[in-house]
Amino acid sequence: MWNKKIRFMLLLAVLLVFGFLFTSFVSYFTAHKSISTQLAETTLPLTSDNIYSEIQRDLLRPIFISSMMAKDTFVRDWVLNGEDDEDAIVRYLKEIQIYYGTVTSFFVSEISRKYYHSSGVLKTVSKLDKQDRWYFRVQKMRQEYEINVDTDTADRTSLTIFINHRVYDYVGKYIGAIGVGLAVDTVQKLMEYYKNRYDRQVYFIDKQGIVTLHAISYTDEENIHHMKGLSRFAAKILTSPSSSIVYKKDGGKYYLNSRFVPEFSWYLIVSQQEDEAELRIQKSLTVNLGVSLVISVVIIILVNLIIAGYQKRLESMAATDKLTGTANRQVFDVLFRQVHSQSKRRKTPLSAIMFDLDYFKEINDTYGHPTGDVVLKRLAQTITQRIRESDLFFRWGGEEFLIILPDSDIDRACRVAEKIRKTVEELVITFSGKAVSVTISMGVATMSDGETPDNLIARSDEALYVAKKNGRNRVEPPSPDGHNKE
Repeated sequence: MWNKKIRFMLLLAVLLVFGFLFTSFVSYFTAHKSISTQLAETTLPLTSDNIYSEIQRDLLRPIFISSMMAKDTFVRDWVLNGEDDEDAIVRYLKEIQIYYGTVTSFFVSEISRKYYHSSGVLKTVSKLDKQDRWYFRVQKMRQEYEINVDTDTADRTSLTIFINHRVYDYVGKYIGAIGVGLAVDTVQKLMEYYKNRYDRQVYFIDKQGIVTLHAISYTDEENIHHMKGLSRFAAKILTSPSSSIVYKKDGGKYYLNSRFVPEFSWYLIVSQQEDEAELRIQKSLTVNLGVSLVISVVIIILVNLIIAGYQKRLESMAATDKLTGTANRQVFDVLFRQVHSQSKRRKTPLSAIMFDLDYFKEINDTYGHPTGDVVLKRLAQTITQRIRESDLFFRWGGEEFLIILPDSDIDRACRVAEKIRKTVEELVITFSGKAVSVTISMGVATMSDGETPDNLIARSDEALYVAKKNGRNRVEPPSPDGHNKE
C-alpha cells in the first residue's frame, strides 16, 4: 500500500513539474505570436489556478471545520441527551473558536431553537425575526452546508462570512445547524493580497452576478450585469464552469478568466487590462524558465512530504476519537476485516468485549461534564496499557467501548475482561481536587463459524446487558447455547 502511495505521489510530482514546464514553454512561444492570446488563454487561467489553490488552503478550511463539528459525537449526544448542560456546548464552541482562530462559532438546536454561541446562549430563533431567516433556510435546504454573508448575531456591527452546516442524529434526522464564521474584512484583506501579488483584479460573484467578495480597494460595480463592456458577457460567465472573455471598457481592452468554485457555489473572477499584461509578460517570461527549474526541484522534494503528512493527519482525524484517542466506530469495518481475515487464515479464535461505565450519567450530573471527559480519557489510557498492541480498542458511543481480541478464545477473553474490570475498580481518578472511582460492566463473546461482525457485536452487547441487569461491575460470558440469558 505504501509503495502505491509513493508511486502515486512521485507520479503526481512529475505531472505537476511537467505541467509547469509545459505551460512556461507554451507561454513563452505564444507570447511571440500574440500577447492577447497568451493572456486570455494561458496566463489568466494559470493565475486563477494559483489563486484557487490558495483559496482551498485559506478559505475552504472553515468548511472542513464546520463539517467536523457537524459529525462530532459530543454535539449529537449532547442534543439527544436533552441539552441539559448548556455550559458544555458553550465551552465546546469557545474551544473551536480559539483553537481554529475563527471569529465566531455557533449551534442552533432544532429541538429547543436555542442559539448557542461561544459567549453563551444568545436567543431563541424565531420565524418572525428577520435576523433568523438564515436558520429556517438551512432547515429546509438539501445540501449539507451553505456559505452566507450576514451580520453576526453576537455583534450586529460585524459583517461575517458564515459556514452553516446541517447536523443530523445517528439515524439521519435533522437536529440543528452548526458552524463557524470569518470576518469579511479579513477575507477582503486576503483578496487585496491576491490583487497586489498577482497585479490583477480578483473577486467573487454569486450565480446572480452579484459581487460577493472583493479586495478593499475594489471600486467597480456590485453586479457584473451593470459593468461597462462586461454586462453582455454576464450570461456566458454565469452558465459556464470556466470561461475566458475579452471585452472593451473606456477605450481599453480587458481580459477576464472565470471559474466556478463548487464549495462556495460562487465564481472566481480574475481580470487584467491589456497594457498591464504586456508589461507583466515581458518581465516574467524571461524569468519563467529559470524559475521553473528551481520550482521543479522543490516540488519533487516537497510533494511527497506534503501529501504524506496531510494524508496522515486526515486519516488520524477520521479514524481516532478526539477525546479518548481510541479508534472510532467509523473505521471498525476496515480494521475488523483485517483481523478477521487473519483469524480465518490462521484458524485462531476471535473474541469481543463490550463494556461501558456504570452510572456514568450520575458522574456527569454530580461532578460535571469536564470531569466525565477526564474519566473517559483516563479510563481509555488505563485500558490501553492492559491490552496487547494487536488488540483493537474502539469508542463505540458515549461511555460504551469495544475491544476486539485476535487469537483469543472465550476463556482468555474472560480473563482479560476480568483483569481490566479489577484494574478499573481499583482506579481513582482525580480532577480539580475531586476523587472519582468508577466501575465497568462487561459482556464477552467469541465469533463462531459463519458468523458476521454484527452477530458478534450483538452477542457481546447482549452479554453486557445481562451484566448490568445482574448488578453491574461484573464480566458476563455468553451462555452455553450461545445466547445470554437474564
